[in-house]
Amino acid sequence: MAGDNSTTAIVAGIQSLLRLVRDVARRSATGFTGAFKKDCTDLCRRVALLSHLLEEIRDYEGDLRPLDLSASTSSALSSFCELTEALKAAKRLILFAGSFDHSIIVTDGSAEQIAFQFQCVTLKLEKALSSLPYDHFDISEEVKEQVDLVRIQLKRALGRYGGSQDLIMLSSNLSDSLAKESDSGHPINHNHHEVESKEGNVSNESVLIDSDELSDEPATASSDASCLLKPTDDVNSIEENKKPVIPDDFLCPISLELIKDPVIVSTGQTYERSYIQRWINSGNTTCPKTQQKLQKLTLTPNYVLKSLITQWCTLHNVDHPTLITKSILKNIDKAYIDAVETVVHNLTSQSIEEQRVAVAAIRSLSKRSTDNRILIAEAGAIPILVGLLSSEDDITQQQAVTSILNLSIYENNRELIMLANAVPSIVQVLQTGIMETRENAAATLFSLSLADENKIIIGASGAIPLLVQLLENGSKRGKNDAATALFNLCIYQGNKGRAVRAGIVSVLVNMLTDSGGSMADEALTILSILASYQEAKAAMLSACIIPNLVQHMTAGNSRNKENAISILLSLCKRDYENLGLISRLGVLAPLMELANNGTERAKRKANMLLGYLQRSQQQFQHVDE
Repeated sequence: MAGDNSTTAIVAGIQSLLRLVRDVARRSATGFTGAFKKDCTDLCRRVALLSHLLEEIRDYEGDLRPLDLSASTSSALSSFCELTEALKAAKRLILFAGSFDHSIIVTDGSAEQIAFQFQCVTLKLEKALSSLPYDHFDISEEVKEQVDLVRIQLKRALGRYGGSQDLIMLSSNLSDSLAKESDSGHPINHNHHEVESKEGNVSNESVLIDSDELSDEPATASSDASCLLKPTDDVNSIEENKKPVIPDDFLCPISLELIKDPVIVSTGQTYERSYIQRWINSGNTTCPKTQQKLQKLTLTPNYVLKSLITQWCTLHNVDHPTLITKSILKNIDKAYIDAVETVVHNLTSQSIEEQRVAVAAIRSLSKRSTDNRILIAEAGAIPILVGLLSSEDDITQQQAVTSILNLSIYENNRELIMLANAVPSIVQVLQTGIMETRENAAATLFSLSLADENKIIIGASGAIPLLVQLLENGSKRGKNDAATALFNLCIYQGNKGRAVRAGIVSVLVNMLTDSGGSMADEALTILSILASYQEAKAAMLSACIIPNLVQHMTAGNSRNKENAISILLSLCKRDYENLGLISRLGVLAPLMELANNGTERAKRKANMLLGYLQRSQQQFQHVDE
């Protein structure tokens, strides 16, 4: 009965939350005015994205009976209370701040108070989203990605507001303060992988992690009520420590981040070069901000804005690529910089031998240090190296792709590599190169795919079928590099279908049945992130994977047991035929063992699967009666 009440409470709470989210979303349709127009619009947009998450949880809970609820139900109820509180605070703040005219009141600190309240609401929402037990509700990967996007946007907004984890203590008073404010109608006056010794190869060990561990850990902070400050002291108490507010003109309209390389499009709008270039490369011919047609697709550098941003960053001690590069160059001997530039120049030599010597030197230099990677990129090597990927000389081609791999270890270089349109050439190398070249091409695609937007570009490039081929027929190192790249690419929902259609499931299942078992860990890890995708489930069942999964669940290492039970759960939940199959295969005893003595993730998954098994047995008993 207690479980039944808990289920009812969660379902009712979700319906209430959905109404709240939709109400907030509708506010943006009416438009906002005043000093906080942008803050209100952004907050409404982020809240609106949560509707899909709540709909999935509602559908999941509505389909469960009490015996399916795990011990995390109380935690779920607590999380929903926290989220409800945050959303109510957001709604009240939007109602008040949506029409706040900064010009009316300039002396009583009202604007600063409201800015601080946006800061608190943003932190409260991010904290509430980080504490939700997503695994408990079996949320799809697609919706998880959407929630992760909302959390990333909230964290960025928090940075612009000057967020501090100490505000977790302060924001617990926010709901009451905003409630009084809305009732009265007046404001209250109160991070990469290192290059291994085998040149250019990215380490795989730390990459093939459990997909459940991809999202950030929730921040922790004390909640001692005695530490709460008076509302009138809130702004002043953090003023000295908070980050400076970035002027709106310095933010890219697409990424909402500080612009590093500003460029102007034909409509006169300025964007971050990498984001507007990707927008155009995706076939768009309109200005994202104005929706006007771009008469020309050329991008003009905005040197004036770049200089202003650099000056502002210097004044406020904010990191900026221009300043970082200047700082590095300042501390390096001029003769060394000249030598690097000479080597880069030699990459363009008409002599194959001279090209070989130069690209070998670039490969060696790019392997040594971050400073070298910055220097080489600053000297203009990246577009030249991309051109050398088409070289008919196997040695030059192999050295070039490895150099690009090494350069991509430095995050800012990844943008330059993508802007040089390197992906099609890397994919071509992956298809036609010698084995070592193909291995390093796969590792390069992995490195570039660390940026989420690049996962989409690489997935659409035709790389996935070639990576699946390398996974099946490559050398040991080639298989490892392909597995790492495929794992990372398949985190993006849109790439899962491409991988399944390329035959990845049958390749991975064969790896599980391989007598050597050298790739079983990688196979189970990739299968675990594919298992939520319907096409992948069907392919796994066609390959008769269930007996193999049961075997790994009983005899594998702890990580393999976790992944095996996670896949089994995806394949068997609400499927009486598959539940009957695993029951006949003797899964009950190992499930009980994992439920009692496994890792936290294994315990959670085991308890859920045991619940489905129990429910299945009761169903059959009911039919027999």
